Amino acid sequence: MSEAAARASSAPGGIPATGIRKGLTNYGDAEFSLFLRKAFIKGAGYSDDALDRPVIGIINTGSGFNPCHGNMPALLEAVKRGVMLAGGLPVDFPTISIHESFSQPTSMFLRNLMSMDTEEMIRAQPMDAVVLIGGCDKTVPAQLMGAASAGVPAISLVTGSMLPGGYRGERVGACTDCRSFWGKFRGGEISKPEIDDVNSRLVGSVGTCSVMGTASTMACLTEAMGIAMPGSASAPAVTADRVRIAEATGTQAVALAAAGTKMDTILTQESFENGLRVLLAIGGSTNAIIHLTAVAGRLGIRLSLEQLDRMSTETPVLVDLKPSGKYYMEDFHRAGGVPAVLRELGSLIHREVPTVTGRTLGDEIDDAGPGFPQDIIRPLSNPVYPEGSLAFLRGNLAPGGAIIKQAAVSPALLEHTGPAVVFENTADLAARIDDPDLDVTADSVLVLKNIGPVGAPGMPEAGYLPIPKKLASQGVRDMVRISDGRMSGTAAGAVVLHVTPETAVGGPLRLVQTGDTITLSVSRRLIQLEVSDAELAQREEAMGPAAPVVPERGYRKLFVTEVTQADEGCDFRFLQG
Repeated sequence: MSEAAARASSAPGGIPATGIRKGLTNYGDAEFSLFLRKAFIKGAGYSDDALDRPVIGIINTGSGFNPCHGNMPALLEAVKRGVMLAGGLPVDFPTISIHESFSQPTSMFLRNLMSMDTEEMIRAQPMDAVVLIGGCDKTVPAQLMGAASAGVPAISLVTGSMLPGGYRGERVGACTDCRSFWGKFRGGEISKPEIDDVNSRLVGSVGTCSVMGTASTMACLTEAMGIAMPGSASAPAVTADRVRIAEATGTQAVALAAAGTKMDTILTQESFENGLRVLLAIGGSTNAIIHLTAVAGRLGIRLSLEQLDRMSTETPVLVDLKPSGKYYMEDFHRAGGVPAVLRELGSLIHREVPTVTGRTLGDEIDDAGPGFPQDIIRPLSNPVYPEGSLAFLRGNLAPGGAIIKQAAVSPALLEHTGPAVVFENTADLAARIDDPDLDVTADSVLVLKNIGPVGAPGMPEAGYLPIPKKLASQGVRDMVRISDGRMSGTAAGAVVLHVTPETAVGGPLRLVQTGDTITLSVSRRLIQLEVSDAELAQREEAMGPAAPVVPERGYRKLFVTEVTQADEGCDFRFLQG
């Protein structure tokens, strides 16, 4: 270690730089820096005894614009209690908080900014370990990305899912049922007063979506990869279980600080493979592919979509939750949650990988017990769907690949050929999708361009194109839809997503014209534009090179200039490991 590095890692008097002594502000006098820091924090009532303990940072992402994090006060109190019971000093601090339905143009646009905020606040402030409290779709991956780059021991705590609501005797929940009822409203099956009534009954409490959307998926994957406490993914937000998990998380954070356990010792190649395996088995969100790729990329690990597809052929869907099944997250919790899924996956899981508990994943699976009879988490011998929930597609329309949630596709559309109806962007879609004169049938393939990472920017969840009203009124509920964007993890249908390269950077999707024939074959993993290479070359020459619109200033300019494509996680190039 160099002399400069030695000085940076030690506090005044040669004491190892831990706790409040870490990362002293440089005034040219280290002793004064510590003196000044302690003087200010003592103004908040801290004693010297408290300030001599390991400091556990707790990220507070509470926000009035984020109902997914509405239980943050209770979680903060419980985490602090757990930290103090273990002899640490808990200190919470705020970062950006983002919610999908309150973020314009999309929460994905802000994910990388939140990751940078998380990383720099961890680096800037003295802490021996950090508890990452998040829940809504992009917050958990943003926190994992930032903490992985910061290099401080970290543990994830999700806020938990909302309770389902009820409508006319039927259990309902966000947001799969939001889309289902809205489709009925667009199709004229229910009235305006009825949809208004539904709107007030879909969400039973604060917390993340009550189905296996992106938030619940990321919660399950953090646990499966060992970076969250065993059994922590599925407890609903407003339950006593969630609060007890928060306390245990705080206690374990002190142990991580004492052991100096960095994230890269837990999040290994094998841990990410476990994450992919569980993603397929739970019928998880397509968004998780992008997020896992981004987190892995921060650690210098490359995830392959081909690898995911190989896993998909041998990993059936075992969890019967919406949008691929019929149950809700609170049912999944009562059925045993992630430990039960891991137990059923058996030898398909890397059991030897470490976890935040200091034990292996296999140890934690064994401690979870033998299970009990129920039909929400199925055995391998009786799956909900015979293959994994996701399939990786390729073809001349997506040379870099595309994703489809095959377990949530109407069976008749898994193999389909039809004429394209093209929309150049979301404004064009909004203007024409419900036009009675739109030349579209149930066999048409709806194509939406320019909603990729660069083109939107931010890759919004507009890939779940609405069924044209004139077809919805005829009872059409699913069609083949293709875009370079994303869809909500709560959505279902024959929706081809993440077409790479995207339209804005010159991908073949930009060459598609209304009337072109497109073939989707999930069995052959094919997404093909049935137009000759010569014709496509002529179209490309006529259009000229792609010229993405680069904003003049600020974060938008940074985003468009530096964001990678979906197959690299839509992270910024300069942040990758």
